[in-house]
Amino acid sequence: MLVIEDLHVKIGEKEVLKGINLEIKEGETFILFGPNGSGKTTLLMTLMGFSGYKVTKGAIYFKGKNITDLPMYERARMGIGMSFQRPPTIHGLKTRDLVRLCARDRQVDVEKLAQKVNFVDFLDRDINAGFSGGEIKRSELLQLMAQNPDLLLFDEPESGVDLENMGLIGKVVKELLSGNGHEPKPGMSMKELKELRKVSGLIITHTGYILDYINADRGQVMYQGKLCCEGRPRDILEHISKYGYKECIRCLN
Repeated sequence: MLVIEDLHVKIGEKEVLKGINLEIKEGETFILFGPNGSGKTTLLMTLMGFSGYKVTKGAIYFKGKNITDLPMYERARMGIGMSFQRPPTIHGLKTRDLVRLCARDRQVDVEKLAQKVNFVDFLDRDINAGFSGGEIKRSELLQLMAQNPDLLLFDEPESGVDLENMGLIGKVVKELLSGNGHEPKPGMSMKELKELRKVSGLIITHTGYILDYINADRGQVMYQGKLCCEGRPRDILEHISKYGYKECIRCLN
């Protein structure tokens, strides 16, 4: 689904990513840990194609195609979707209209989708205007459900979310990663399994709460713009909780 080769990225004159190599397979969910300022959000913004993130070396491949120089809208149309940690407020644009735009040519029932994230009462409000942290996250998930991407990028889905909203958000993230509910069922034939839509995910987390709701396959730590310490996400989280990032610093040095 995604291959990143020796990716170097600058913001202004500062090099933030320093040789990232990463491969995420079809149907695989990858967890990214790391302290603040280590380059995690920069990686996601670069994958999505935002301006201001200059690739100075390396390449990004999505579904076998080099997308390193593609504009953001082409990446979105190809099937990359992102949930932001702090998305902007957009005055003059209703949530309902943005959800329809995210769906593009697909016919979606906006009200039905909104019910899944308890968001029907917010559809006719301006994007993120006066929304709480949990409401912003639910709005982001609603847009992703409408877009229905093949690669989901989540920048700290737990950030600013209370425990009541966390359960709902975790459930919807799991559904998105399973292809909007198209999970393998007992008794399926090999042909049926092959035809199932495979969705991949790249999730940044600090707290690890999202791991209580999804099946994450692999994880790594990003520190000072480099990846290290690959392993099972829960093992990495447990180690960080006990010892911090000291071991990662030692490995990189």
